[in-house]
Amino acid sequence: MSFFLTSTVSMLIVLGIMVLVHEFGHFAVAKLCGVRVEVFSVGFGKRLFGFRRGDTDYRLSLLPLGGYVKMSGESPGEAPTGDPGEFNAHPRWQRILIGLAGPASNFLLALLLMTGFYMMHNEVEAFRSQPADIDFVSDHTAAANAGLQPGDVITRFDNVNNPTWEQVSIRAALNLGQTITVEVKRAGQTIDTQLVIPNPHGGEDFDFDTIGFVPRMQDGPIRVRQIESGMPAGKAGLKEGDQILSVDGLKLHSVDAMLAFLQQDSGRPISLTVLRGGQTFQLALQPVMADAGNGHKLYRIGFAPNLPPFKIQQLPLPAALRQSVHFNLRNSGLILEVLQRMVTRRFAVQNLSGPIGIARETGLAVEQPGWQPIIGLMSIISLNLGIFNLLPIPILDGGVIVLLLIEGVLRRDLNQEFKERIYQAAFVVLLIFAAFVMFNDISKLSVFTKLKP
Repeated sequence: MSFFLTSTVSMLIVLGIMVLVHEFGHFAVAKLCGVRVEVFSVGFGKRLFGFRRGDTDYRLSLLPLGGYVKMSGESPGEAPTGDPGEFNAHPRWQRILIGLAGPASNFLLALLLMTGFYMMHNEVEAFRSQPADIDFVSDHTAAANAGLQPGDVITRFDNVNNPTWEQVSIRAALNLGQTITVEVKRAGQTIDTQLVIPNPHGGEDFDFDTIGFVPRMQDGPIRVRQIESGMPAGKAGLKEGDQILSVDGLKLHSVDAMLAFLQQDSGRPISLTVLRGGQTFQLALQPVMADAGNGHKLYRIGFAPNLPPFKIQQLPLPAALRQSVHFNLRNSGLILEVLQRMVTRRFAVQNLSGPIGIARETGLAVEQPGWQPIIGLMSIISLNLGIFNLLPIPILDGGVIVLLLIEGVLRRDLNQEFKERIYQAAFVVLLIFAAFVMFNDISKLSVFTKLKP
């Protein structure tokens, strides 16, 4: 299956689940409060088929992107008619509960997804939870310009002391295009520096390579698992089971570090120090430009390594629930921090993603091994959807709740015409925002970035 098709299908499924869960929250609480629900639709657009039970038409619609709930009298600006089954005829506290139920369902889904994930047998790269020890720094990169060197241990990164590599990744992604303070420990000395976090262009994913350093993923040398036929490694005599102690005298501990070294030197000949059967010897070889397996071509020598250490996690329910709560609180805090940085202009709105960006991320997550990438992404999308809908913007759940709270304080309904004008203005603003995000998504596609100078 092509990446485009994988991305499109996975995005439709993931967003469909998120929206459907959100709408089911509104539906369930509305039913409990006695509000007449006219339609519960899986999908949008033309009704394909369904059935009616009571006052509700349960239907499957043409466009399979989520779904919606239509409650009687809920349309923004719709004046009450006196019908006791209408949304506007119910007490404000019930309408607030109905508004909160959608986002709450997204939060609950994220909690359940990560709890189930932590209870499963899953593998996590060990280095991500370990101290941030730098294995290699590429020349002419942000890390090199900041004076960072192989062997440095990061003791402060932005506002986090003694960070793990996972925390470094998170803080870096939050500071794209910004300058942050970094403190490292080197040969017993503490060194302070300023690091400019590059902002990836052309729709590229942020990674440690963006900054220019490679984490130390293991303590031991690189071990050869498989040799590619016809590539320089095999021609030079490298064999399965060999250990690569150094490259041009430089001790590297992962293929990521070796690849960064090869790109830096633009494929010039290299010398490997190899350990085999207790004997150490040198191999000289010439890297070649070859497919790296992700659609990009890099200088490579042609072998597959043993993977760096992984941690096996399979937690009991209480521990999995605690871990899930921690995961979701941490990521909710990061989402709120991004919103705060957007307001204070310390986070570029160009970094936001819409459906195209989400499709790309879901496609990449599906193609990665294990459940962690896709379940983690679904949880974060669900948190985003819940938090976004709680923003105090009219026509969103949060805006409706704020207006209800204001009416509760005033002990009277706001002028209907006034509310209609607010809803209309908010709708236009959201349309403009959605168009901007879509344009931003499209501009990141490779077909357009290639046209840029």
